Amino acid sequence: MGTYKCCLIFKRRYRWTDAPPPEDVRSLFAQHSGGTATMGADGLRRYLESTGTDPDFDGDAEAERLLDQIRQAQRVRVPRVGRPLLGIDDFHRFLFSDDLNPPLRRPQVHHDMAAPLSHYYVYTGHNSYLTGNQLSSDCSDVPIIKALQRGVRVIELDMWPNSAEDDISILHGRTLTTPVSLLKCLRSIKEYAFVASPYPVIITLEDHLPPQLQDKVAKMVLEVFGNILYYPEEEHPKELPSPEELKGRVLLSTKPPKEYLEAKAGGTIKDGDTEANPGKGGTDDDAAWGKEVPDFKTEIQFAKQEDDDEDDDEEEEDEQKIQQHLAPQYKHLITIRAGKPKGGSTSDALKSDPNKVRRLSLSEQQLAKAVVNHGTEIVRFTQRNLLRIYPKGTRITSSNYNPFIGWVHGAQMVAFNMQGYGRALWLMHGFYKANGACGYVKKPDFLMQSEPEVFDPKKTQPVKKILKVKVYMGDGWRMDFKQTHFDQYSPPDFYARVGIAGVPADSIMMKTKAIEDNWVPVWGEEFSFELTVPELALLRVEVHEYDMSEKDDFAGQTVLPVSELQPGIRAVALCDRKGNKYPNVKLLMRFEFESV
Repeated sequence: MGTYKCCLIFKRRYRWTDAPPPEDVRSLFAQHSGGTATMGADGLRRYLESTGTDPDFDGDAEAERLLDQIRQAQRVRVPRVGRPLLGIDDFHRFLFSDDLNPPLRRPQVHHDMAAPLSHYYVYTGHNSYLTGNQLSSDCSDVPIIKALQRGVRVIELDMWPNSAEDDISILHGRTLTTPVSLLKCLRSIKEYAFVASPYPVIITLEDHLPPQLQDKVAKMVLEVFGNILYYPEEEHPKELPSPEELKGRVLLSTKPPKEYLEAKAGGTIKDGDTEANPGKGGTDDDAAWGKEVPDFKTEIQFAKQEDDDEDDDEEEEDEQKIQQHLAPQYKHLITIRAGKPKGGSTSDALKSDPNKVRRLSLSEQQLAKAVVNHGTEIVRFTQRNLLRIYPKGTRITSSNYNPFIGWVHGAQMVAFNMQGYGRALWLMHGFYKANGACGYVKKPDFLMQSEPEVFDPKKTQPVKKILKVKVYMGDGWRMDFKQTHFDQYSPPDFYARVGIAGVPADSIMMKTKAIEDNWVPVWGEEFSFELTVPELALLRVEVHEYDMSEKDDFAGQTVLPVSELQPGIRAVALCDRKGNKYPNVKLLMRFEFESV
């Protein structure tokens, strides 16, 4: 029972009741219990086998294990003789448990991890040391630790000489950000590198150092990481090792210190020459979830109209000239070398050298312009080499961009500001829930094929699968929020938004009706999504509270990789704006796939 104020004087009371099991749940229970009032291990096993998703499923053992867990969690009655039995309400509570009945397959690595690194998308951070916005926030090892705990595998550090030019500071150059020491960052990376995943951590170094400090960096790196630091015996490997080979190892990737070399040559430094990004965190809460991620076709149109001079991050010097300036030991420790060949054109930058691999970096704007005429060249380049995409320089609040323009062209390192939040970052969180959330997701086969032709992202693909999603109901807000959090005068009016993020042809959002004055909304609505590239598609789920006079309130979200969804009725836990799971808020949903 809840009491709300009405007209400042009167009070209204609302009775809160648990919603009964949906009719689909009742039908499933009747089907697998043989029409009786209770279900034992055999019936539960039949139900689990009917979902048919887990190749390692051991029917009897799994049913017994689950039955025991349900009994312990829900205090299910145990008969005097025999094993525990489930009633319809017990079965409903089991289906509505995100611990016992999650939407994704078991959290374990199941992709082939023995291919070269270029065959994988890698969970990549941008300016990983920043705590807030790109202009004035503090630099710290704390956001680095948080990123590693979430499973991020690529950490970016900007290295600059300190004021005395005898040590190395990590900060965002030519801004008001306060520095943190390189040594502190390296020690934190070593401590937390493998808490979320055993697969390699790559440190991308934005190097603005003279050779004597590069030598100091080399000594620090060797001292901190010791034998877990991987570096190749040959200077220019023809192929990168696999994630499996590099388990438990740390790698360095860097490009030369352009600013330092220009200064020594008496040149001037344009503000736009760095990956200058005033673009780091600090948007207000409403803006964080209220702004929709733009379709990447729209981003391409915007990029054509914008000046990308500020984003000229990888305008490399002639590689031979650069190598002369690198400290010898430091140079030897670099596994993934970044750089452009001389020439400057996009076609030149995307030429693949059969004798060595490298990393190329493009801003989101540069990528959006490049894909117009060089889409297949980019795909071909990323089959052997690494492509890193980073946020444009105007993202001062640490906002992010649509990652799919990078992913569909094979870009492995789509770098995001992890300290912010918002819909774009939710997509990143969801994408890397795949493959056991290990931070490495194998690229679809079609992106690695060169015969009969290289994949062209601009070509419209036929529909491969249809995903049907039914949203039954939601619960948990009454436990996780104050009674008046959403409305001072009545219970909330929740509605759900469900849709697909992916290539433009697949991207769409739909919504349910709003259920008035109810903490346990029952929608019972079904949606159907045609998917042309299901391998990359993400299922987006959001809940909002309808407000007639003001902006609708945020009530939870999650993003799930479609390739990992388990068919059947599942409990889907929701997260807050920052991607942290709510203790109790969840939806009961059903997923069905149809091949075309």
